[in-house]
Amino acid sequence: MRQNERVTDEQNIPEAAPQGISEELKEHYAQLIEQVRASRQQYYVDDAPTISDAAYDAMYRELEELEALHPEIVANDSPTQEVGGEVSTAFAPVVHLSRMYSLEDVFSIEELKAWFEKTEANATRIAGEKPQWLTELKIDGLAINLLYRKGKLVRAATRGDGTTGEDVTHNVLTIKSIPTQLAGKDWPEEVEVRGEIFISSADFKKLNEGIVEEGRAPFANPRNAAAGSLRQKDAAVTARRPLSMFVHGIGAQTGLDIQTQAQTYDQLKEWGLPVSPYSKVLTTLDEILEFIEKYGEQRHSLVHEIDGIVIKVNHFRTQNQLGYTSRVPRWAVAYKYPPEEVNTKLLDIQVNVGRTGRVTPFGVMEPVVVAGSTVEMATLHNQDVVKAKGVLIGDTVVLRKAGDIIPEIVGPVVALRDGSEREFVMPTECPSCGAPLAPGKEGDVDIRCTNPRTCPSQLRERIFYAAGRGAFDIEALGYEAAKALTAPAEPQTPPLTSEAELFNLTAEDLAEVKIEREKKVKGQGTGVMENVPYFWTKPTAKTPSKPTKNTENLLVQLEKAKSQPLWRVLVALSMRHVGPTAARALATEFGSMGAIRSASEERLANVDGVGAIIARSVIEWFSVDWHREIVDAWAASGVRMEDERDESIERNLEGLTIVVTGTLEDFTRDSAKEAILVRGGKASGSVSKKTSYLVAGVSAGSKLDKAQQLGVKVLDEAGFKELLENGPEQ
Repeated sequence: MRQNERVTDEQNIPEAAPQGISEELKEHYAQLIEQVRASRQQYYVDDAPTISDAAYDAMYRELEELEALHPEIVANDSPTQEVGGEVSTAFAPVVHLSRMYSLEDVFSIEELKAWFEKTEANATRIAGEKPQWLTELKIDGLAINLLYRKGKLVRAATRGDGTTGEDVTHNVLTIKSIPTQLAGKDWPEEVEVRGEIFISSADFKKLNEGIVEEGRAPFANPRNAAAGSLRQKDAAVTARRPLSMFVHGIGAQTGLDIQTQAQTYDQLKEWGLPVSPYSKVLTTLDEILEFIEKYGEQRHSLVHEIDGIVIKVNHFRTQNQLGYTSRVPRWAVAYKYPPEEVNTKLLDIQVNVGRTGRVTPFGVMEPVVVAGSTVEMATLHNQDVVKAKGVLIGDTVVLRKAGDIIPEIVGPVVALRDGSEREFVMPTECPSCGAPLAPGKEGDVDIRCTNPRTCPSQLRERIFYAAGRGAFDIEALGYEAAKALTAPAEPQTPPLTSEAELFNLTAEDLAEVKIEREKKVKGQGTGVMENVPYFWTKPTAKTPSKPTKNTENLLVQLEKAKSQPLWRVLVALSMRHVGPTAARALATEFGSMGAIRSASEERLANVDGVGAIIARSVIEWFSVDWHREIVDAWAASGVRMEDERDESIERNLEGLTIVVTGTLEDFTRDSAKEAILVRGGKASGSVSKKTSYLVAGVSAGSKLDKAQQLGVKVLDEAGFKELLENGPEQ
């Protein structure tokens, strides 16, 4: 797991909204999508979220409400159309036999009552009697899908985007509570078992104590510890982590005759699989509310951390008849407990400089334990937020946290002020390089460092971003390594003063690099700071200094990164608004960096998935001389600047808008979209009168219904392949 992941403030945004929508609304919508996508990437893929669950939930709900009010603005690739996060390139992709869905969240008893009454009425109408409800705890862990064939575990995969996950079989085989061979007999020929990987509260405490004794930073919470442990490339590391699992359902299966969720749990238990002891079949809303209240009071004395309660219709026939939306089952809901709050002292407000120069204030607080972890920092976004919250340095503040990394300062406890508090003043000079701070353009709330080229903080963040999983995917180049490369301990000259030099690094360039660290004795800090080598070992009387294993890996991975596809190179350049989706669209359309550099703004804007805002950003980026120097230097170092194109593929889908929904056997969501784009078609995420074809896989859902209502031609997977091969019928 990468340490100290940052929220990025520039990622992919959708194409421009239709005319008639105000520019202000378009910008706000674009920012919401950008922020939601960045948060999903950090939570589901990087295992390093940087905003609280409550903040993400509020942001996501605002996005849903905005799209409901203005359906004409909905982007083709809005996060509201997706399940979970992208699949990491660190593991082989695995297509689930049946899709893994998210759950609809409700955040108040009133919302839960509304959902319950609607669902109970629909279920009663369908089944002729009131349903029973399987009610259980919502484990704060990592969703997993186990595939058993003839009782033997043959594959394990994370949820990923719901259709495609990451192959983590070797790591799952090290978890003692997961049987490699099912007990009993008469198992299905093939069955997918779904569950949640977690670290128990007691084991998490012991794990962190051991990590601290070794002088390393502890995990922030059990969920991140579990996710990071499961995604280790070395299964031996996973084996040393106290991972557990509770199963909670079955996906695809052959020949298993089970009628209810409760019966499923009994069967899974008979097979020797670990089933949660905290589930119960209930019949009324009052019983469900009692269950919620009971475990809300006991949530910190349970085996594992929880963040809510899951309620499911118990009978499978009724579940199937209620069906699914594009993201969630209509027969299940997750009630989320309110975020927890504590009081603590706000000691100071400092600022961080991001990769685009954005200066973000954050609060430094007296350490306080909340939601199972110790917290001492919280983001404050910008100076207007600080002012709006009315917090002063020295205040006792209300801190809200829902069990994840970065908490929220709600506001001050004014009654506790004693007159010693002082107002925060935003700096006028960059704390990293001393350059003036100013808004990027007139009217901007955020202020930015005006020295993007040589500001050490911006360079550090850009280098770290370029090494991220969404760009070059250089695992050995973590945040501390990026800092050592760009801002080593004084008075050293940094090995990197520009990204242009990244692929020219040698072991000799790194020999003298040192960083400042606190001296420790037996794992305990001494308060004494010392400069120590970062990339090379400390010399001893018997052994000379030499590159560390991580440094050797870094140089190997840098060489390997040169062959990454063009879209990853585009992401690594830190162009504002150009994240993976826009980068893929540009790479698919133009095929080479040279073609993108020479394209006009109008030509760029006409690319599906790009639009005017991103096009303008690309033009502005290439207009800067030192930006072009980076591209030229990378090209000279052997970084791939052109994708190989299959000239046999005809652009036979030009002018067609195609929507793909449901699960396809031979295509992931991304590969289906790619197949449409390379043939000149438009891959849309929503059905309208302008849709040329709907490709319907398994569990197609509401998009299929809408396509049929509008008279849109529907293709199965075989028809989709025929369309790709021969184009539309003449």
